[in-house]
Amino acid sequence: MSERVHIVEVSPRDGLQNESVFVVTEDKLELITRLIDSGVRCIEAAAFVSPKWVPQMADAAELCARLPSAEDCRFPVLVPNLQGYRRATDCGVREIAVFSAASEAFSLKNTNAGIEDSLERLREVCKQARHDGIAVRGYVSTVLGCPYQGKVDVRKVVEVAVKLHAMGCYQISLGDTIGTGTPKAARDMLLAVAAEIPMPALAVHFHDTYGQALANVFACLEAGVRTVDASVSGTGGCPYAQGAGGNLATEDLVYALHGMGFDTGID
Repeated sequence: MSERVHIVEVSPRDGLQNESVFVVTEDKLELITRLIDSGVRCIEAAAFVSPKWVPQMADAAELCARLPSAEDCRFPVLVPNLQGYRRATDCGVREIAVFSAASEAFSLKNTNAGIEDSLERLREVCKQARHDGIAVRGYVSTVLGCPYQGKVDVRKVVEVAVKLHAMGCYQISLGDTIGTGTPKAARDMLLAVAAEIPMPALAVHFHDTYGQALANVFACLEAGVRTVDASVSGTGGCPYAQGAGGNLATEDLVYALHGMGFDTGID
């Protein structure tokens, strides 16, 4: 049997959040349904953030209330704080994602709080999630570069990842937010984190600004990672990172993985 690589599909949230024209709920549900039909089993469905800052996510509650019932399918949603967490769980959400950054400058621009303040906010969310039996996935942004401070010290990536893992995040997704990473840097960063957190609890999330995303995935697969985030048709990007390219395209990733002999469960 082929070894499995798990793909976390982020197009309904990360893929659509930058679109200037609002994508109606029916179309988001159609996208999610088609992804399920193709075999995707983990789909980040929405973000419970302020519509003032991310208008595309204004229908998160309605969308989550109408998600299709699919066997073995998970629909994590992004939440920034306890208020967002409560909105999500009121809709029946059973898995959330929380996010911090390895760059102090990016954290301040993105969340209006420094890294430590951001983590303290997330600690409250994770504590409540543990009490409620809600699974939590963690993101670390800017692991290979920041649009505001440039280089990011890998030691800070490790530090933030370890703290999120200690809070109870079952998996930490390491995100190259602006897509400046290259294969050796990506592999070295992953291995530095894996020295402190078991590799099965890590995932990678690459943007494709310089066409490096797939090569970065290969380098990290060789290092042992087996969960990769991607977005169908390469949609997405970071609203706080000017010039950031879209995500790695799911269909390109699936094609490459199957060609390498991995199984994804996705057609």
